[in-house]
Amino acid sequence: MCRCRLSTNILVAVTLFSTFGLAQTFRPPAVPLVTHDPYFSIWSMSDDLNGGPTRHWTGKAQRLTGLVRIDGNVFRWMGDAPRSVAALPQTGLTLTPTRTVYQFAGQGVTLEVDFLSPLLPSDPDVMSRPVTYITMTVRSQDAAPHSVQLLFAADASLAVDSGTQEVVWSRSRLKTMTVLRASDFEQPVLQKSGDDLRIDWGYLLLAVPDQAGASASTQSSDDVGSQFAEGKALSFDDMDTPRRADRRTLLASVFDLGPVGNTASSRHVLLAYDDIYSIEYLNRWMRPYWRRNGMTMGQLLEVAEQDYSSLDQRSRKFDDELVEDLRRVGGDAYAEVAELAFRQTIAASKLVADVDGRPLLFPKENFSNGCISTVDVIYPASPFFLLFNPELLKAQLEPLMKYTETGRWRFPFAPHDLGTYPKANGQVYGGGEKTIENQMPVEESGNMLLMFAALAKIEGNASYANRYWPQLQKWAEFLRKEGMDPGNQLSTDDFAGHLAHNANLSIKAILALGGYSVLADMTGRKPEATTYRQLAQDMANRWVQMAQEGDHYRLAFDQPGTWSQKYNLVWDRILGLNLFPAKVSQAEIRFYEAHLNRFGLPLDNRRDYTKLDWEVWTATLTDNREEFNTLIAPLQRFINES
Repeated sequence: MCRCRLSTNILVAVTLFSTFGLAQTFRPPAVPLVTHDPYFSIWSMSDDLNGGPTRHWTGKAQRLTGLVRIDGNVFRWMGDAPRSVAALPQTGLTLTPTRTVYQFAGQGVTLEVDFLSPLLPSDPDVMSRPVTYITMTVRSQDAAPHSVQLLFAADASLAVDSGTQEVVWSRSRLKTMTVLRASDFEQPVLQKSGDDLRIDWGYLLLAVPDQAGASASTQSSDDVGSQFAEGKALSFDDMDTPRRADRRTLLASVFDLGPVGNTASSRHVLLAYDDIYSIEYLNRWMRPYWRRNGMTMGQLLEVAEQDYSSLDQRSRKFDDELVEDLRRVGGDAYAEVAELAFRQTIAASKLVADVDGRPLLFPKENFSNGCISTVDVIYPASPFFLLFNPELLKAQLEPLMKYTETGRWRFPFAPHDLGTYPKANGQVYGGGEKTIENQMPVEESGNMLLMFAALAKIEGNASYANRYWPQLQKWAEFLRKEGMDPGNQLSTDDFAGHLAHNANLSIKAILALGGYSVLADMTGRKPEATTYRQLAQDMANRWVQMAQEGDHYRLAFDQPGTWSQKYNLVWDRILGLNLFPAKVSQAEIRFYEAHLNRFGLPLDNRRDYTKLDWEVWTATLTDNREEFNTLIAPLQRFINES
């Protein structure tokens, strides 16, 4: 874990992410299996891995199939097909930040299946590799030897968006592995944009390393299932030349382990996706970061296989250290919530290489409007990247800052987005580049200044901010005029609608101006630093009076009898600004404790809904572990009961 200049405890807590293992009662709504980017993202949304089909995060079935034959009897360990085959009882589920491990038992053997996505933020080269390792380990449970065969298969539908698209499949051979491949016949590279979409270009790959008893074949799902169930070897295909097939085609691997005793017997495969080009940015096609030096997918698979053991060890060490930190600062319930968010945070983005090889990281709004590089999506994720690798936060901010320099963005406040994923060609939200209608001027300007200030604090210098000073200065001036008492506008919680005199939004503007004073001081602009520090302090003092509502503070300055979460206050602590008196957060926490619902603290008094990220930020405003646990416990309950 990094020991940075910012408050590490607070950053770990607001970041949201065991190798010590979780109780079998742990039942997340969706379990991460293959998590790399918004397109290569496969989850189990059933209580058991063999209780239903695996799915893309959008909910559409993207089937992975797992079968095991034990002494001639066949069982499913993943997926719901073939339905005629019984499910092997699942006995355990363990999640860590980088892996998901399922345990099964039956017929005298135990089976453990490990999905490892080594998303190590300190190593962007490895983090950007679209490769998940699936390791299957079998041992005898009753001391007797058992004949065991394993099947792992991936459906060709992972390479298309809809069932009407035609699939092409093939086989190739590398030095130490067989590679099966499926793709969309037409290859419409970067042609579509939107939210509820799957990728329909590039290549799905199942790499089967040379191991004892291994075989691989590409054929229809019905044939694969029946052949394996009958104990037959998979039909061998001579598919060195690509051919068309239907989308029910499986890329399948089978492992004959022979007699398995008390000594564990393991086999593994690599599931990968080669998207060739990932993002369109200002009308330029961007390659994934791992390709920046000309590496091919074949070379990547070979390197990934060579690194298998070392990445397994590195990931275990990373998980152990992170979980220890999470439990130290937040307790068991927080660690359980947080580990689910680790892969989700990284897999919501795509890391690509700029023309000079530098990383650019593009996040996607999921189940929203599908926007790319949304500032108020980068904002809640920023503590994650500040903690693990600040260069990745710069990689998110850089595309936005370059966009503002093109001259196309002509407003005095910060933009909301860069387009609709995966096309980052200019803002589309609200009035887009044309009008101020339905924009988030105070929200996004405050977000940008706060993130730049946090970067400067964690790096010990403001050179990155200095590079873009004219833009930052413009946004600070806008907040000076409009931030104290925001007009009728949207905030990041836009689903709640427009709101004038938003007290929480005012907090953001005030703290952003405090952050700007820090940047001015660090860049040698002393008079400006003094002016904005005093301005922010005066505004904070006014805020306390304007928002006062007896034992708490209002949702909006002009709405007595209201309340809301003041999650933006967290930056007063992270940046060490101390603009707001301690009594504000203390009063709010006491009020929140009295208004908790079963699954969380409502966002404000208008509705019962809430947002998990903001509730965790709010929990960090507490003064002790007991209060923190009180706010986190409903989130743990939500995971296990919803």
